[in-house]
Amino acid sequence: MTELDPDDPRPPYQQVANALRAAILTKKLMPGDKLASQTELARRYGVARMTIQQALRILRDEGLVVSRQGSGVFVRERTERPVGLRPHLERAFEQPDVSIDFAGFSGETLHGALTEPLDKIRSGRVRPESIRVRLLVPDTEVPWTLPARVEDMEDSPAFRKRASGIMQRHTLAIVDTVNEMGRLGLVADSKAELRVYPAVPLFKLYLINKSEAFFGYYPVREHVVQLDGEDTPIWDLMGKDATLFHHAAEPNEESLSALFIGQSQMWFDSIWTTVAREVRR
Repeated sequence: MTELDPDDPRPPYQQVANALRAAILTKKLMPGDKLASQTELARRYGVARMTIQQALRILRDEGLVVSRQGSGVFVRERTERPVGLRPHLERAFEQPDVSIDFAGFSGETLHGALTEPLDKIRSGRVRPESIRVRLLVPDTEVPWTLPARVEDMEDSPAFRKRASGIMQRHTLAIVDTVNEMGRLGLVADSKAELRVYPAVPLFKLYLINKSEAFFGYYPVREHVVQLDGEDTPIWDLMGKDATLFHHAAEPNEESLSALFIGQSQMWFDSIWTTVAREVRR
């Protein structure tokens, strides 16, 4: 029997979920593998079946496993599963050193996903030693090729002004909140930075603790926006319609996931240190 840690303050179902998650992410359980039955897992961890059911529900919500009626629970094929950012981001804050690099359009999704882990820091439930957040978004002071007006594919200064307000609302809130962690002494070393660059991203990218990457394309949709008091059709990049796919670091440095994370980090760093400029307030 694999006993749970009696000194761990987390509920048993979270401990079981963490153990199974670790087995999946470290490839002890491979994509397509069938998990042991609920009865066997309950016996293995010394808990009730209801505890196992709660743990499996967490893993299903995270997109790590899938239930097949009459067959059991299986590790989901990584290449086929879109995933949610939030649970992975929350786990990242359990590490001593947290690093998050974001490249995309507005940072709205990241802003929402950071709420819970930052609240946990305020309440003392997690206490990382350092936090580094870098945000990379398009420069709204230069013309864009996309989004563009539907009628003539021209740049819309009014749309850029509107987009600038949305970006600032989310990105500056992230910067202020993360930096506040340091000012209040809740995190010894906490810093967030915002830079803009002269291109419009056709995808969103999150790099977490240099060991995980989340990537998704922005689909282009016609979107009617009120600009200067008029309804204006715009070819827009729809961030909420982007499906994120997850890559996790593996022991094999030549694996596709490891190469993707490394190349994504290289791309981000190259933009950050060359054509991106710091946003001063």
